[in-house]
Amino acid sequence: MKEDEELASGNPERLEEPEEGPAALHSVTALSGMYKDWFLDYASYVILERAVPHLNDGLKPVQRRILHSMKRMDDGRYNKVANIIGHTMQFHPHGDASIGDALVQMGQKDLLIDTQGNWGNILTGDGAAAPRYIEARLSKFALEIVFNPKTTDWKLSYDGRNKEPVTLPVKFPLLLAIGVEGIAVGLASKILPHNFNELIDASINYLLGKEFVLYPDFPTGGLIDVSKYNDGQRGGIVKVRAKIEKADKKSLVITEIPFGKTTSSLIESIIKANEKGKIKIKKIDDNTSANVEIVIHLLPGVSPDKTIDALYALTDCEYSISPNTCVITGEKPSFMGVSEILRHSVDNTVRLLKTELEIRLKELQEEWHMSSLEKIFIEEKIYRDIEECETWDAVIKAIDDGLKPFRKRLLREVTRNDIVQLTEIRIKRISKFDSKKADEHIKGIEAEIDETKNHLGNITAYTINYFRQIRKKFGKGRERKTEIRSFDTILASKVVANNARLYINYKEGFIGTGLKKDEFICECSDMDDIIAIRKDGGYLVTKVTEKVFVGNDIIYAQVFRKNDERTIYNVVYQDGRDGPVYVKRCAITGLTRDKEYNLTRGIPGSKIIYFSANPNGEAEVIRVHHKPRARLKKLVFEFDFGQLGIKGRSSMGNILTRNPVHRITLKEKGLSTLGGRKIWFDDAVFRLNADGRGIFLGEFSGDDKVLVITKNGYFRMTGFDLSNHFEDNILIIEKYSPGKVYSVIYWDSEQDHYYVKRFMLEESEKPQCFINESPESKLISITEVEYPRFEISFGGKHKGRESEIIEVAEFIGVKSYKARGKRLTNFMVDNIREIEPVVKKETSDFVPGAESEEPQIPMQHTDPAQMKLEL
Repeated sequence: MKEDEELASGNPERLEEPEEGPAALHSVTALSGMYKDWFLDYASYVILERAVPHLNDGLKPVQRRILHSMKRMDDGRYNKVANIIGHTMQFHPHGDASIGDALVQMGQKDLLIDTQGNWGNILTGDGAAAPRYIEARLSKFALEIVFNPKTTDWKLSYDGRNKEPVTLPVKFPLLLAIGVEGIAVGLASKILPHNFNELIDASINYLLGKEFVLYPDFPTGGLIDVSKYNDGQRGGIVKVRAKIEKADKKSLVITEIPFGKTTSSLIESIIKANEKGKIKIKKIDDNTSANVEIVIHLLPGVSPDKTIDALYALTDCEYSISPNTCVITGEKPSFMGVSEILRHSVDNTVRLLKTELEIRLKELQEEWHMSSLEKIFIEEKIYRDIEECETWDAVIKAIDDGLKPFRKRLLREVTRNDIVQLTEIRIKRISKFDSKKADEHIKGIEAEIDETKNHLGNITAYTINYFRQIRKKFGKGRERKTEIRSFDTILASKVVANNARLYINYKEGFIGTGLKKDEFICECSDMDDIIAIRKDGGYLVTKVTEKVFVGNDIIYAQVFRKNDERTIYNVVYQDGRDGPVYVKRCAITGLTRDKEYNLTRGIPGSKIIYFSANPNGEAEVIRVHHKPRARLKKLVFEFDFGQLGIKGRSSMGNILTRNPVHRITLKEKGLSTLGGRKIWFDDAVFRLNADGRGIFLGEFSGDDKVLVITKNGYFRMTGFDLSNHFEDNILIIEKYSPGKVYSVIYWDSEQDHYYVKRFMLEESEKPQCFINESPESKLISITEVEYPRFEISFGGKHKGRESEIIEVAEFIGVKSYKARGKRLTNFMVDNIREIEPVVKKETSDFVPGAESEEPQIPMQHTDPAQMKLEL
């Protein structure tokens, strides 16, 4: 009965001690207790033994067991992956599928494993061939930095038949180099891969006591924004983008994809966006092989710049990754930043290198001891003392007695094992013993001992040199692939393509995309907002839907652009039923969706008499007709909206007239009163903006153009649309001024000489080259100064020649940008630099010798890396 009571109370503990024999089979444990213990055990096992890497070597258990198995199998030749999987199953009790998947992932990272055969493609997402068809072996890098049985701690495998490493003695920040992703029970780990050479540089900086910073680098390339990386800890986020280039006005090319995506998944997301009408494309061609090449063909009339923004905002061409750096340390999971992981890895590398040196020092001292003992044994002919010994103990004693006079010359006491080794020396070796060679051998050991002790005494410098040697041997070809860049925020509503048609029923007050029998307003997208203004002055902003009621007597409805300060509304309204008539100009920017606002003062009976929406702030002239009344002399007058200032949407406005108005008509359309639009270029994101960020380019209006000159000697013109994309090798970006003369010095690789030219640019939206188009040709200097001067210093066999000053305006005239120009000099050049130019004033009355000169501020654009060239 007592047991039943305890069971009913849910006591998780065992109720009583089990009896011996068959009664033990009937012991009872509460279910809640079993679940609590078993689930905790399971969760701990998955965290420690499956999903999360260890801090010391940066490997999950399955990865560590694969590498250990491959080391045991290693003979320098490739092994079938099926054999590696079978061998690893001696240590990993979770089946061949998990081992095979982990092995393929490690092989695709191209760091620890050399592969042969079809191992799949991380770009396209194609899987590897079957394990029986592909082969692998350890890379030279893995053999050098991962294994050392002398410094490895061992434990028994799961079945007790074999020994496996607790952790491998990795002397490199391997975890940060390869990255990891694992999902355990109750937690997950996501560590992004980092650049091989940057990890080495950071390790060296840490050892030198300098600051360092680490950012991810992906094998797929692409672009990354690390402004919120947060050192890889929880709460951080990175944005990754595909690299998209404009092939021409009708097509785009994706040349690099975001990390974690494949060409197949990327194309699928683009097709879905196109099917929903969010972007407009004609077709997609996937030409990916060794490198990514996805060609997107656009429909006629579609902007390539706007499409690029739409791809980033509406497809997988841009997405966010949330890192979560979790590792096993001290038999439990721990969260830390990538900087702390690197510091621990470097400290562990120092410890391992020190241990290796200490082991090596002991081995050298032991070798020195035995070499010296052997030399004494042979040179002093101690082996003759055993000729008359009849027992083994007598032999040992005779040799021991013979060595006693020389023990002071040794590093340690002579042991019985030492004497046994001396007895194993063959007579042939004794007879051919060379004392000089023995002395040289001992001196070599002593030199190595001194070197090892020096390394131990300067372990930090030794570790720094170790990292430098790793970079020298394995760092080539491992340069950064992912470009770090700040991303601008792209609002999807601004770049989404029009995928719907908006209709309105003025009489009933309905608006939407489903009213196809009513009046068409404009094209829109399903992400747009609509502004609707009624005759009583009331207005609201609402979401595009199939059908929505916005009120009777609608006088204006259109797609609403938030924060649009250039669309100006010109309004004339009557204040109340018998009040005066007001006039106002205002912009409507941010509003709360579905909230009622009013353009009038809100007095009952108010109504709008005249209304116009002007997308560029135009101010028209109107003709106002009064209602005829006694003693009213002026029945008609004109009013120019241009004389009225632009105010807020809730402003009352100015009184236009106090007399009743019969009607208002448009006399003439006006021009914009907003002036040119001020444009800046933000070189952090390579985009134009009107918010004052970056370099001020000037005020733009109408057909004004932006001039772009790149470092490789190309120029082009483009409009000032804020959606435009620009190259990342810009040398000059400014407002285009027709007729401006540019002076250029460049290296012509075909002629093997420097050339100078002066020219005016011709308007072209397509990039045009103004130097020799050979890839080896280089732009040295470009300047806008009217009378530039350059100083040429000579080198090579003409090093002793006096420097020469070139007056460019006198040296060559203005020609086409396509002209080769004039050879600067026939001599070997060491350096070219622009010096202070002069301005030459022209006077109306010419007097010989009266030419005046004054300094002119140079405006030179030069690639500093190309200013000094030795031929």
